[in-house]
Amino acid sequence: MASAVRQRKRPGRGEGVIADLRDIALRSAPALLLVILGEFVLPRRQPVWSSTLIRALGECGVEAVAARKAIQRTAERGTITDVRHGRKVRWMLTGTGTTMITKGAERVLGFTGETREWDGTWLIVNTTVPESHRNLRYHLRTRLTWAGMGSPAPGTWISPHAARADEVAGIITGLGLADWSMSYVGRFGPVGDERRTVQRAWDLEDLHRHYAEFLQQFRLAAVDDEASAFRQQVELVQAYRRVPYLDPALPAALTSGGWIGVEAAKLFHSKRSEWSEQAHRYWERLCAETEGG
Repeated sequence: MASAVRQRKRPGRGEGVIADLRDIALRSAPALLLVILGEFVLPRRQPVWSSTLIRALGECGVEAVAARKAIQRTAERGTITDVRHGRKVRWMLTGTGTTMITKGAERVLGFTGETREWDGTWLIVNTTVPESHRNLRYHLRTRLTWAGMGSPAPGTWISPHAARADEVAGIITGLGLADWSMSYVGRFGPVGDERRTVQRAWDLEDLHRHYAEFLQQFRLAAVDDEASAFRQQVELVQAYRRVPYLDPALPAALTSGGWIGVEAAKLFHSKRSEWSEQAHRYWERLCAETEGG
């Protein structure tokens, strides 16, 4: 029987992307599925059977029922779409899903945690969400946070990365809030203290704790076969991938030095490189064993 790609209802403005970003912060079945899609499905550029994804999630401790729900949930968000072969189903990334995962991978893999030189220029955004758009407040806060912005006061967002102005403008415009927002670039004035403003804008203590937990979990982690390499790589990426969105990558002038994020980034890249070959061999074997659904 010929295969067919079934169209699904598209999520509303910002809904699918925001929901997927929210999953990044959790070790849930949908979150682990996103890692598998990014680490193993995307590079292969081929549809994957439901049974392959279910077994892969099972290797990560996810029950079959929860795995099926995660697949369905991810499809409803527009990240993947089904290709039916009679009663059997393969899944492929949509254009939106490919873009989201590719951009996410670029950000995670390009993140080093290192401080940088800075010319003292800030990007500042003032925005108000009117009552008629109050359903977008969570979306705005989430997307600006994941863009590296911090909020020292209600309605005010800042970043020492002035080059992100276009990215932030795209977020605000995409949510239809441009008429209630303004942005500008400049230096800190004579009133207030930059370091105290940074402390109000970002919860650096919580971020430090997250880094410390990551280092404790993976510093001595090892694998003994292809299956454990696959499992550990998925867990590694899941534990680390929200960091580049939460760490504002503050310049040296705004930190106390010796930022723990540098050590965490080095460990992440080292372990991922160490386990990648075995993990991909496991994935190829799994795809072969489940060929045909």
